[in-house]
This record gives sequence, structure tokens and C-alpha cells, in this order.
Amino acid sequence: QLQLVESGGGAVRTGGSLTLSCVPVGGAGRANCMGWFRRLPGKGREGVATIWIDRNMTYYDHTLKDRFTISRDSSKNTLYLQMNNLQPEDTATYSCAAGSLSHCGRLWPGDFPFWGQGTQVTVSS
Repeated sequence: QLQLVESGGGAVRTGGSLTLSCVPVGGAGRANCMGWFRRLPGKGREGVATIWIDRNMTYYDHTLKDRFTISRDSSKNTLYLQMNNLQPEDTATYSCAAGSLSHCGRLWPGDFPFWGQGTQVTVSS
């Protein structure tokens, strides 16, 4: 079964930057959509960004698109999330997800069957 492994989380100060990585491991078949989601303390998952792999189209939560960038390096089979100008309210567990979807741009967590364990991002003022 497909597994996803995230890395790159850590602690940064307000205004800092981080780049998260997600590597698929094992499993059969290929997902056509991958994304990043985050779970804020005491809240449910919310969509950050997704990418339609074959078409290289990206979708963002409108409040984050100016600071966050999702990308994929096909040669390394790695998904990235570049986060700039981080704010304390960005503190969350960030997870990558994958699936074969018909609506990649909805940013709905329930659409994705495969998830990583998550990586913690903590932003201090």
C-alpha cells in the first residue's frame, strides 16, 4: 500500500521560511493528485495546496497562496511545500496526501485515501 513520508518541519521565528518534502514509498499504482494539509491545535484538517500531477496545475487556499508554493520534482519523485513569511498562526502539523481524484482542486481532506504521518511546524513570535 502507498505510504508517504514527510520531512522538513521544525521551529522558526516569525517571518522565517521552511520547505517541507514528501516522498511516496511503496504501493502500487500512481496518484494523479497530491496535496498538503494542516491541522491546527484543537482543530480539524484544512487544505493548504494541491497539485494535479499530470497537468502540473496547482490549487491553493486563497489566504495562503501569496506565501506558500506547492511543487513536485518528477525526477526525485518528491512533493514540496515552500513556506515563506511564516506567522505564529501557521503553527500546525503538516501532512501530505495522495489519491486518484476527479476534483484535485477542491482541497477537501476527505478526498484523499493516502496520508503521511505529518511533520510539525512551530512558529514563534
